[in-house]
Amino acid sequence: MAIETWLGFVAATVVMLAIPGPTILLVIGQSLGAGSRSALPLVAGVALGDLTAMTLSLAGLGALLAASATLFTVLKFAGAAYLVWLGVKLWRAPVAAEAAAPVSARRAMRDAYVVTALNPKGIAFFVAFVPLFVDASIAFLPQAVVLVATFVGLAAVNAGIYALLASRLSGAVRRPGVRRAFNRCGGTMLVGAGVATASMRS
Repeated sequence: MAIETWLGFVAATVVMLAIPGPTILLVIGQSLGAGSRSALPLVAGVALGDLTAMTLSLAGLGALLAASATLFTVLKFAGAAYLVWLGVKLWRAPVAAEAAAPVSARRAMRDAYVVTALNPKGIAFFVAFVPLFVDASIAFLPQAVVLVATFVGLAAVNAGIYALLASRLSGAVRRPGVRRAFNRCGGTMLVGAGVATASMRS
């Protein structure tokens, strides 16, 4: 793969990642409610979710989703329902220091993974986006590895920035009333992301 092609892919990916979607809204919402303890698990979940979605896209699932409106709809509503469920949980989360349970790293990672991997729009996007940067005259697999690794790395950095910024803001909040407001803000964002996902056209 030519360095110019790779740099073009990097630039296009950075622009695409700069637009927050359901995954970033989840990262912000969870970090606002849970603080810095959830940052690394969330980033790991996002990276693994993008790795799964991009690998499945290159393996042909994206084309199958594009051809099957039923499959796209099932996956879309599954992802949307999960986002809404997470939003409601965050909205109702306890805020008093003695009531708040420690954030489970496994749960934070699982939530980020599921939301990222179940995004059918992301899978379909990978199928349309990645081939633009593939040179048909050379072996496909090495190029795919480079493109997947690049995208997953940039996505992890992007999620990490959002998570750290949100967790720093969360850490500065101590009063239960303000903490409750942040939880509800994050919960509302997640529910909104779920509604937006459900409203996507196939």
